[in-house]
Amino acid sequence: MSFITTTDGTELYYKDWGTGQAVVFSHGWPLNSDSWEAQMLHVASNGFRAIAHDRRGHGRSGQPWGGNEMDTYADDLAALLEGLDVRDAILVGFSTGGGEVARYIGRHGQKRVAKAALISSVPPLMLKTAANPGGLPIEVFDGIRAASIADRSQLYKDLAGGPFFGANRAGAKVSQGMIDSFWRQGMQAGHKNALDCIKAFSETDFSDDLRKFDLPTLIVHGDDDQVVPIDAAGRASAKLVKNSTLKEYPGAPHGLTDTHKERLNADLLEFARA
Repeated sequence: MSFITTTDGTELYYKDWGTGQAVVFSHGWPLNSDSWEAQMLHVASNGFRAIAHDRRGHGRSGQPWGGNEMDTYADDLAALLEGLDVRDAILVGFSTGGGEVARYIGRHGQKRVAKAALISSVPPLMLKTAANPGGLPIEVFDGIRAASIADRSQLYKDLAGGPFFGANRAGAKVSQGMIDSFWRQGMQAGHKNALDCIKAFSETDFSDDLRKFDLPTLIVHGDDDQVVPIDAAGRASAKLVKNSTLKEYPGAPHGLTDTHKERLNADLLEFARA
């Protein structure tokens, strides 16, 4: 297996498939790089290099006690790009990974980046505040934390079998395999790391990071996303990012990387080639 080591000694596992311009994928919570396999296989089979790492505390990467916040996640992504000497990258972030991409550009600039894509992503800010009335109340995230402490295995099953893939919607066709894969990936994450990450993805304000984007940006969001609602996320991000294109998927849930993978694969490949 392939690893890089960060400045604080944390080992990050990564996949590196294919050749060509690099498409670098950042995953969501509590998942790992396996969640991108459909998209990685597609772009790597069509002339691109697909790279994805397991965020610290997730998957096969190390589980440090600290550093489970967005600044360090962004620095870890920088360490990956620098360690592999990736240039002209197309950064693609899903959910929490979209925040990681945004904070990377905010902290490290665009010298290694040609394009960016935010898929079902958490920016600008998930939490409801006086300045962000369309966000979700803190009680929602407190509830996720409490459920994680009480029985995180069941929490992951409930998320995957409910709102994440839209399985709680009438007529939804969500396979047991998709649910099992979500649970398996979640249980690979460190308990402390996954718990800390809830604060990172929900309370970090990425508005200033998004204003620093000055490159072609694709924003994809489902209009039935029950986890990261589109109004406070995809639509709000599109208003802050210059040169952005917003694609709304009618009826799509949060986990559209699986439920709508054929459409997303086509949209990502078209964006990468443009």
